[in-house]
Amino acid sequence: MAVEQTLILLKPDTLQRGLIGQVIGRLEARGLQLNGCKMMHLDKSKCDEHYAHLIGKPFYPGLVSFMTSAPIVALAVSGPEAVKVVRDMCGPTNARNAMPGTIRGDFSLSTQYNVIHASDSLETAKKEVARFFKKEELFAWERMMDKMTASPDEKK
Repeated sequence: MAVEQTLILLKPDTLQRGLIGQVIGRLEARGLQLNGCKMMHLDKSKCDEHYAHLIGKPFYPGLVSFMTSAPIVALAVSGPEAVKVVRDMCGPTNARNAMPGTIRGDFSLSTQYNVIHASDSLETAKKEVARFFKKEELFAWERMMDKMTASPDEKK
């Protein structure tokens, strides 16, 4: 199993509802390593870059309005198969279809106000991490608990 790095955005509703600590706590409790973390305000141009595949959809103006309404928290996390692990932890985009126990299933009933964005593939994750973090803003470090979250052969 390859150690991967992925991007997570904690959306404005996460900040407004005071859920940032709970979401980060779930990621850390699962064994994912935090490599980068910053609060930022998105502007329309960053939204257009990040959500380029959605421009032209009828809901896009509302999405931009929402994503620029308050700060977001950008996270880079890593771990074995991190992209899949994080996506599974999030649950489906439409939070009404998310199972209890997932982040969206526990904290949302919305498609747009669904608390969290997570990269959908390793290729996308690489692009998204680079979009939100400079190399010097990412940290690789040794955690003592890593010896308890995955065996050495799972970290290759």
